[in-house]
Amino acid sequence: MADRVPMTTAGETRLREELQKLKSEDRPRVIAAISDAREHGDLKENAEYHAAREQQSFIEGRIQEIEGKLSAAQVIDVTTMDNTGKVIFGTTVHLLNMDSDEQVVYKIVGEDEADIKGGKISISSPIARALVGKSEGDVVAIRVPSGTVEYEIEEVEYV
Repeated sequence: MADRVPMTTAGETRLREELQKLKSEDRPRVIAAISDAREHGDLKENAEYHAAREQQSFIEGRIQEIEGKLSAAQVIDVTTMDNTGKVIFGTTVHLLNMDSDEQVVYKIVGEDEADIKGGKISISSPIARALVGKSEGDVVAIRVPSGTVEYEIEEVEYV
């Protein structure tokens, strides 16, 4: 059996929406394009046909990938949990860089949901791994390429 894949409710919703779009819009469009290209004759030298078949292969692969992830998903909704101040999957963590006094906010999410520019870090990232299990007020040393950075956990939100 495949390992469980942690996912937020928002991440699950996005994957289900993408899957719905692939099945209801993209797949029928590509099938029509293949049918249309077949009518143009010789398939060996038909670039439109080959491009449509390649796109169909990508779509079918993506559908299988999403279905696999959804079947192995362990959807975690932290909004239904009591806020204990402890960093767990799905929480939003407010950090203070002890050296520069810079504040950063990260939401710990599944690998498919990670977006560093959007403040979402993967549960498997070094920062998230160092934070999980810690509590508000703890100081955490995180190894980064340039050395070690110490952060104080100022607040943990279960939103």
